[in-house]
Amino acid sequence: MRAVVLLGGAGTRLRPLTRTTPKQLLPIVEVPMIERVLAHLAAHGVSEAVLSLGYLHDSFVRLMPEGRMAGVSLAWAVEPEPLDTAGAVAFAARTAGIDDSPFLVVNGDVLTDLDIGAMIAFHTDRSGEATISLAEVADPSAFGLVDVDGAGQVTRFIEKPAFRLPGAGRVNAGTYVLEPAVLDRIPAGGRMSIEREVFPGMVDKELLFGFFSSEYWTDTGTPGQYLQAQLDLLSGARPGPPAPGATSRGNSVWTLGDPVLDGEVRGPALVGSAAFVARGAVVEGSVIGSGARVHSGARVQESVLLPGAAVRAGAVVSRSMVGERAVVGENARLSDLTVVGAGTEIAPGCRLEGARVPADD
Repeated sequence: MRAVVLLGGAGTRLRPLTRTTPKQLLPIVEVPMIERVLAHLAAHGVSEAVLSLGYLHDSFVRLMPEGRMAGVSLAWAVEPEPLDTAGAVAFAARTAGIDDSPFLVVNGDVLTDLDIGAMIAFHTDRSGEATISLAEVADPSAFGLVDVDGAGQVTRFIEKPAFRLPGAGRVNAGTYVLEPAVLDRIPAGGRMSIEREVFPGMVDKELLFGFFSSEYWTDTGTPGQYLQAQLDLLSGARPGPPAPGATSRGNSVWTLGDPVLDGEVRGPALVGSAAFVARGAVVEGSVIGSGARVHSGARVQESVLLPGAAVRAGAVVSRSMVGERAVVGENARLSDLTVVGAGTEIAPGCRLEGARVPADD
């Protein structure tokens, strides 16, 4: 089966990291997010995919000049203007000529261990036009809930409530199997949401089904989710090594290539190729990207340093993200999901909590 991968969003909730890099090209434990998405598709027999592109689309083309990644042959569909999710799906499918048979749609910012083969089999056994994947979340108030009957037929969508709901709930998990007939519901060149317009319109006609999976699933669209996706790989919440080619140093400490570990690295953690943790520095529960530097007396806890970032002497980075080639000055303090953009310098002694640096204009 072929797939459409939705990658057109601007990733505004992850700014400033996404000012110069599309969200799906940001690393998840040293591997671009899109590569992890495509590798999952390839593991379930998907050999061809259409990348639905918009924001900074040239970045994807430069990364994959041969039109192939993770064993998947790729085609491009660049939206002439933002078309929302349904418009993007229809434009990509029609552009690539995959609108004549069932196909997959996946959101490029979702990481999951969903059994796609089982989902396709479920879809084939029903007579519907579409099947959506469902996941259970502890706090469903941030999502729209999905109700299904005993056969898996979707009976209603419940919009995001204005208050926190008690208990867990099942939500749209962002992977779909679509019949070509779904495209007939989407006007060519039209801006339309598949979640808010197309799928709800199919419920009364009993054409939409939901496939529940208890396998790992997360959206990576916010700083907290982006950080947690990385910590999940380090901690073993997702099985296997946290990155291809990673070497275990014991005690849940992993390395890529030959970093210099003169300081203390406490697992779960991964230190990338050519990175340096100086004597007197402490790294704990974090990803230290390739070429990053943690200087003497610095401490990095439950955080991500992207490639080439530096944390100077005495600085503390806690539950935060530091962009490529950014520098955290001596004795500075970052905490509470502070996000530092690529190439930014944080002044010595600066204290930041939950900040975005540079801030949006």
